[in-house]
Order: sequence, then C-alpha cells, then structure tokens
Amino acid sequence: MKIALVPQEKQFFILFDRSAHNLVATALAFQELVSDWKDIPRKVEAINNLEHTGDSITHAIATLLHRSFITPLEREDITLMAHTIDDVVDFIHAAVEAMYIYQVEAPTARAGELAAILVKATKEIEMAMPLMHQRAEAHRVLETCIEINRLENEGDRSYRQALAEIFDTGRDATYIIKWREIYEHMESAIDRCEDVANILEGIALKAA
Repeated sequence: MKIALVPQEKQFFILFDRSAHNLVATALAFQELVSDWKDIPRKVEAINNLEHTGDSITHAIATLLHRSFITPLEREDITLMAHTIDDVVDFIHAAVEAMYIYQVEAPTARAGELAAILVKATKEIEMAMPLMHQRAEAHRVLETCIEINRLENEGDRSYRQALAEIFDTGRDATYIIKWREIYEHMESAIDRCEDVANILEGIALKAA
C-alpha cells in the first residue's frame, strides 16, 4: 500500500484513515444505488470492489500489527477497530447482494432513509479518525461518538417503522421475507457504526 517508508506509528493511522474513507465511499455508493435504481450491475460491481478494498485494508492492518512491537494504540483496540469497520462494509455489501439476488422491483422509501443515516454515521467515523492520535482533540472524538449514537437511535426507529410497513402492505410472504432480510442487514450496518463509536470513545477516554 506504499506506506513502508512512513514510521510504523503513523502507518496505523494512515490505514485507519483509508479504511474510514472506503467506508464512506461504500455507504455513498449504496445510497446512490437505492436512490437511483438504474444501471444496477455496474453499481453492484462497484460496491463489490469497495468491499474487497476494505478487506485488503483490514488485512494490511493485521499484518502491520503482527510486525509491530510497539503500537500507538492498544493492540486490542486496533484489532477491534479494524474488524468492526470492516463489518459495516460487509453488512452494506450483504444488503446490496440481497437486493440484487432477490431482484427487488425498486428500493423502498425506508431503504433510502436508512441509507442516508448510514452515510451520516460513516462520515462521522471518517471525521473522527484523524483525531484519534491527537490527545488535545479527545473531546471532539467524544462529540462525534454522541452524534453516531443519536444516528443509531434514529436508525432503530426507521428500522422498526420499515418492518411495520412491510407487514401492513398486504404483499405476499416472499416480499416480506426479502425486505425483512435487507432491512436487517442495513440495521446491522448502522449498529456496527455505533460499535465503532464505542471503540473510539474508549480510545479517547484513555487519551484524556
């Protein structure tokens, strides 16, 4: 990943910045898919590529951690952060795969709502990443975590409303099963964003 000449301590933060940037790109690509249900195979392939990129970054972090004797953050925090961000991407990817495989007619309004919440949450994560190694910015990391927690609550409300709506539509069981799975993947992605916030909060409190 062309960061070998950078000191190891900074390499971790560079990789986390890349991971967060890839996370936002994935959420934005998903939002584009559900807001403009056209050229679907190309958009799905783009999200597949972003998922592969996320896996590569996670692997690079694990490799760097294995080679490093001294790390800028606790090793457990590094591992958990890397895998939890990757989980968000994986759940977005799972929602996309389900929509594509099930050949849904068109995304619902609630899907667009949940995708928008995901974009906001991932952007908060992206903003927090450069602050992790700045002790003086710990309060800003905590503010970001509070906002992600608020977005997760908003996502929970939207998810519950989405489930209620698919059961109230009078559609057949197949429709309900498809959309319940899709919504579950989206809600899980938002939940994992809150998990990232909890890790960030722990790191910030240790640095304070």
